[in-house]
Amino acid sequence: MGSTREGRFVEQPSRWIFEALQKKQEVTAELIDLRDWALPFFDEPISPSFNNGTYKNPLAAKWAAKIGEADGFIMVTPEYNHGYSAVLKNALDYVYREWNNKPVGFVSYGGISGGTRAVQQLRQVVLELQMVPIRNGIHIPMYWTQLDEKGQYKNMDAHKEGTENFLNQLITWTTALKTIRDAQK
Repeated sequence: MGSTREGRFVEQPSRWIFEALQKKQEVTAELIDLRDWALPFFDEPISPSFNNGTYKNPLAAKWAAKIGEADGFIMVTPEYNHGYSAVLKNALDYVYREWNNKPVGFVSYGGISGGTRAVQQLRQVVLELQMVPIRNGIHIPMYWTQLDEKGQYKNMDAHKEGTENFLNQLITWTTALKTIRDAQK
C-alpha cells in the first residue's frame, strides 16, 4: 500500500486486488502496508546497490528481508501532484538486490488520469531496480466521485476483466523470473 495518509483510499483497491490474488491457487499473497514500516527518510551511509546486504538501520534490514521473500509485487499507488507518494519512493530506495529480477504490476488511482502519471514515474524507478514492470495496469480515475454513502468505492467490478488479464500477466512473469533467479543461485 503506497499511501500512509489518514483517511486514505489505498486500502480499498489494495484489499480488493489482494482478494483477487487469493483466488489464484498458484499464488500465496501478503498485503504489505507501509504504515507498518516506519522507515526514516533514506539515510544509509552506502547505496543499497553497493552495501552487500548490510544495513545500519535494523528496520531497513528487516525491510530488505521482507522484500527478498517475495517473487513479485503489486504496488497500489495514489497520484499526488502528477507523481507517486514520497513514502513509496522511500520504501523503494531502501533496498536494491531484493527487488532485482522480479515483476511488478501497478494499481493506481487519482484524478482524470487514474494515477497513470504516477505509474509512468514508477516504471522508470523500477527499471533501475532491475524489476520487470508488466504492461497491464489497473487505473481508477476520480474515485471520490464513485463512493457510496459509506465511503466505499462502488465500481471495482468494472475492473474485473482487466484484473484477470493483469493478474495472469503478473503470474506469468513471476514464474519466468523466478526460474531465472533460481538459475543464478
